[in-house]
Amino acid sequence: MKSNDILMAGLKEAVAAGGVVAFTGAGVSAESGIPTYRGTGGFWTQYDPDKYAAIDYFLTDPSYYWSFFRDVRRDLLHKARPNPAHTALAEMERRGLLEAVITQNIDGLHQAAGSRRVIELHGSNRRFSCLDCGREYALAEAEAALEKELPPRCGECGGVLRPGIVFFGEMLPARAVDEAHDLARRARLLLVIGSSLVVYPAAQIPLIAKTSGARLALVNDEPTPADDLADWIVRGKAGEVMPELVREKPPA
Repeated sequence: MKSNDILMAGLKEAVAAGGVVAFTGAGVSAESGIPTYRGTGGFWTQYDPDKYAAIDYFLTDPSYYWSFFRDVRRDLLHKARPNPAHTALAEMERRGLLEAVITQNIDGLHQAAGSRRVIELHGSNRRFSCLDCGREYALAEAEAALEKELPPRCGECGGVLRPGIVFFGEMLPARAVDEAHDLARRARLLLVIGSSLVVYPAAQIPLIAKTSGARLALVNDEPTPADDLADWIVRGKAGEVMPELVREKPPA
């Protein structure tokens, strides 16, 4: 048996024992066609992430973000579909092996794949609210408002709508952080998938899990700052690795 096969066999056995918590990053969404903010794909470069992703700039000129959403992000949200990594995690949860998915992603693809317990550390780009009165809007409602005016405004009070994401310069939602930390402390295995583990404070979660006694597995194309802590490091694409972890042995 090759060394990589032995590695995967050991990790598959650990997953099958249950008590797994998944922590996912942009690498998972990228396989569904959603590039990272500062990726080299090209078409993001027509808008400046220091403007469309920063709360100070949004409050100064919300039209900039909403132009970016209209021209780039909206199309991605409608085209993106869950990939095999998303569906593998949903299957792990269905079998009772996975406690929850903690994600840095804002696209809602885990839920679309069937995952039920998803902690969104950076919010969601499928929920919106009014800056003034707080009324909440679904994606279709926000899109309809955007068709009428830029930036879109609240039908109740006329205030500007904002996405339900965490902008640069904002704190992560306390409830999500508390839940994620609690899950990390109780996990038997923390499975980190497609995260570079350089964005804090979210990147603290593997350290919390490891110091609380969990085993740590990293599934990523590139090295991460947590590699020295890991019990398993699997180099590869999440959409190829994750289905292997849930694939059942054929009958003898």
